[in-house]
Amino acid sequence: MKTYKIQTNASGTRSMMISEEHLNAIKKYSLLKNLIDSNGIIDESVLDKLKLNIRSILESEPETNRELLDLCLDVIYNNNMKAFGLHQLVLLFIKWEEENRHESETENNTDEQA
Repeated sequence: MKTYKIQTNASGTRSMMISEEHLNAIKKYSLLKNLIDSNGIIDESVLDKLKLNIRSILESEPETNRELLDLCLDVIYNNNMKAFGLHQLVLLFIKWEEENRHESETENNTDEQA
């Protein structure tokens, strides 16, 4: 599994490692969908909204969800995660999703030609 490094503060002194499992959990639960207001600004209130959304998911599902808990412990509730880090996570997720879409399209084209 691939891991990615994101910067979590503007000065570049703090960073965080993000795994593909984390990105897959974000995708599976559509955690970024409708998270950011139309102004496009990611501030601490957006991070708080994400935390509340995740808490709601965890409370609504009776069984413990390991991938979502790992995402919380490793990323969302990490001491280094602030609004700047969330913005970098959103950018990474968009890039990661585009790469995966491109790879799957390439695989589909290869399969069709064979």
